[in-house]
Amino acid sequence: MSANNLAATAAGAETIADGVDEEVVASNQRVFTGTLGLTMAALCVFYTAFHIGVMNGIHDRISDLFGLPSIDLTEPWRYRLLHVGGGLFLGFILYAARPLPDDAAARRLSPAELLLDIVAAVLVIGAGAQLVAMWVTGGLVATGAPADTYLYTFAYPLAAGTALALVSAWIAPRRNRDVLSWADMLLALSAAIVAAYIISHADFLRMRAQVFPHANDMWASITGIALILELTRRLAGMALVMIVAVFIAYGFLGPWLPGVLFHNGYAPARFFAFIYTDNGILGPTTAISSTYIILFIAFAAFLQASRVGEYFVNFAFAAAGSQRGGPAKVAVFASGLMGMINGTSAGNVVATGSLTIPLMKKVGYQPRTAASVEAAASTGGQIMPPIMGAGAFIMAEVTGIPYQDIAIAALIPAILYFVSILFMVDKEALKLGMKGLPRNELPSLPLMMRRIFLFIPILILIGALFMGYSVIRAGTLAMGAAAVVSWFTPQKMLLKEILWGLEIAARMALQMVAVCAAAGIIVGVIALTGVGTRFSSLLLDLAGQSQLIAMVFAMLVAIILGMGMPTTAAYAVAAAVIAPGLIRMGVDPLTAHFFIFYYAVISAITPPVALAAYAGAAIAQSDPMRTSVESFKFGLAAFVVPFMFFYSSEMLMQGAWLDILHVFVSALFGIYMMASAVQGWMWGRLNPVLRVVTLVGALGMIAGGWMSDLVGLVIAVIVIGIQRGLLNARNVTRGAD
Repeated sequence: MSANNLAATAAGAETIADGVDEEVVASNQRVFTGTLGLTMAALCVFYTAFHIGVMNGIHDRISDLFGLPSIDLTEPWRYRLLHVGGGLFLGFILYAARPLPDDAAARRLSPAELLLDIVAAVLVIGAGAQLVAMWVTGGLVATGAPADTYLYTFAYPLAAGTALALVSAWIAPRRNRDVLSWADMLLALSAAIVAAYIISHADFLRMRAQVFPHANDMWASITGIALILELTRRLAGMALVMIVAVFIAYGFLGPWLPGVLFHNGYAPARFFAFIYTDNGILGPTTAISSTYIILFIAFAAFLQASRVGEYFVNFAFAAAGSQRGGPAKVAVFASGLMGMINGTSAGNVVATGSLTIPLMKKVGYQPRTAASVEAAASTGGQIMPPIMGAGAFIMAEVTGIPYQDIAIAALIPAILYFVSILFMVDKEALKLGMKGLPRNELPSLPLMMRRIFLFIPILILIGALFMGYSVIRAGTLAMGAAAVVSWFTPQKMLLKEILWGLEIAARMALQMVAVCAAAGIIVGVIALTGVGTRFSSLLLDLAGQSQLIAMVFAMLVAIILGMGMPTTAAYAVAAAVIAPGLIRMGVDPLTAHFFIFYYAVISAITPPVALAAYAGAAIAQSDPMRTSVESFKFGLAAFVVPFMFFYSSEMLMQGAWLDILHVFVSALFGIYMMASAVQGWMWGRLNPVLRVVTLVGALGMIAGGWMSDLVGLVIAVIVIGIQRGLLNARNVTRGAD
């Protein structure tokens, strides 16, 4: 925390969270100024406004009002291609191929760059001109057209020009953040051409892509896939790119692979054209990112622009900051609130952890412990209803289960997860004798209570959803409410702030656009090769008739996938591969999908690749691997909870209310005992033997049966009795006499 912030809070300032809502600039993000900056801001505003407008039918109302010809922008292929193509266009302009220094000197293009850019520009612009000519003259590549139609004037130039622009972007020296890359500008143009080609040929592609696609279809698809993977690399790292590359290779290597992995192979034209349809890139993952995800990213951006998100953090500090280990408890509350909205574990760690981690260190937490608490809490935001980082909406789309049912089912597991972290940090504070922050360094609780109306956007979202409004309508109402409630605060959200919210929403959405499109490639390969069905059969064979063994396999696959890709993509892929097998074994669909989703989420704090823990370690200046191990410890409940609702469907709000209450209360007590065993502290320090005994009791309470609860309760009474001195050798001997 900065010296200025500390001075301000010491003086009794209203806020401790100044700056928590500020946008984080990525290491490879360009920040333009002047006319170019205004132009890019306008494009970002248009990108977000386009999605919100189309989802709410505003474009139809405008057409009717001005008597304009109506274009059906809601048609799935057209809308999703504009979503992906627009995201790629903005992404290549805003994000460089490598990290950018803040003080790099302006450099001219090298001869190699200049040559590559000139040749690439001629090829890409020539392909674009050919597409325009096709469109204007009506000479589109119809089904049955000769194989070499436009091949040398469109397909080859587009693919070759894109490849040259990629090479130019990779070899370019690092330049300042406000310098536009001509190579990346060509990549953005190429992305727009690919989207325009597939939109204009959608009627043909729906019929021929899976059977006898044209060579132009193949080269446009290959170019689009290469652009998606490159932007994914820039925004999400190499892990997901490598996984996608393995799946693409599998599409051609199947004839030489053994057993369940065998398939007859596919012609390149059929393979790549199929991938760029609604069976792959334009399928469920992009359907979700182009509707629910971008809508709730815009909602999060409005909360950020109106500084309502800052209020959430201040409220948490005012309520819990003065308690023992206060900043750690604040991290749990604040990160849960913010994480359920923004849907990215590492991003939430960076946003709230920059404030909470230094304060946790200040009251006595070790750096790795502070980073671990923040990582575990931020990760848990994605399992917290009502939004669940868009997870609830993805699950609803995949399973066909109503959103309301999913949000209700998620409630008890999410409460158990966050309560377990609270128990963990409280016992850590007890062991180390920590205090909270002084009250005069915290926001005023009465003042925060007077602004409690800032929670109205969240309440409107929840209320509208449960009143039966569509997710899109509810999200739009919540966005409007975020702006309206700000009018009653010093930080009023007027036109300038609304435009800024729309601008930052576009930049926040770009990673999810790329990631969901990349995940769509994997989904497409699974659909084309049928490996998902065969893998389900293999899972059944390995597990025999044991659902438990099958669930363990599912857990491992979900965690491994989650280590390499963001939660949204990991869940989508794991659900396609694993869920059908679990359901065929008799596991309830809701339980199967929740189980997979939970482990995909908590892969962010699972060693050895724990992205949320690594982000926290960078802020806390702690060892990343030790931090990931400790974050695993703090999030341990999340590894147990899925097995709890596997054995007790009441955990997912299914069953009689009395049974649900019984399972919830016993699990809550079991979570307390587990935290005590892990931290080695109940009513005092636990010796190794008592820790093991307490853990056994915790597992008994978590199991959910009456007899196991009784065993767990007896163990708890014995341990407490020993710690309080009521049970010792003398007392037991006296009782025997």
